[in-house]
Amino acid sequence: MTAREEMLRRVREALGGSRGPGPPVPRGYARRLPAAEAATRADVLALFTERVADNRAAVRHAGADEVGTAVAAALWGREAKEIVVPADVPFGWLAELDGVRALADAPALDLDALAAADGVVTGCAAAVAQTGTVVLDGGRAQGRRALTLVPGFHLCVVHADQIVGTVPEAVTRLDPARPLTWISGPSATHGIEATRVVGVHGPLHLEIILVED
Repeated sequence: MTAREEMLRRVREALGGSRGPGPPVPRGYARRLPAAEAATRADVLALFTERVADNRAAVRHAGADEVGTAVAAALWGREAKEIVVPADVPFGWLAELDGVRALADAPALDLDALAAADGVVTGCAAAVAQTGTVVLDGGRAQGRRALTLVPGFHLCVVHADQIVGTVPEAVTRLDPARPLTWISGPSATHGIEATRVVGVHGPLHLEIILVED
């Protein structure tokens, strides 16, 4: 008998007959939002906007040909002077910038440069209405994970067709082999006394541009 087997035997003996069956594990995950929560596609987008606000993030709406204007307005609102962007960010997103310097993360910028920037602009791989979450996987216009963890402000462009109702729906769209980052509002954590602390391990501010294609 190995040491591991002996240890487990002693644990079982100590537990005796008090163990009983374990708690049931739920498997019937809801893949679609209930009609009472979001009956139409417009309801899904409205729910996403509501939950993002609940997560203490801001939402700015834009048409497909207004992304550059919305990005510029968001950065001007924060008086940003220098931002970081993934190397493959669409040119149109930055076309309206005036007085804001955009640094492409190619080659990869060091942490000091990321920390000194006024923010980062990225896209996303998917978004979840029920939780107000955006998901990044390092794909097009998203860059590496450090881009959205080091700067204090994250501006994320989300297209309406990237938004699904529930987490299981989002999972079916994502590749588990990619580096997934799930973001629900600005970085925050709760200590032992349940005191909310913002910005411990990520941006203090998150703003989403919802592109209604």
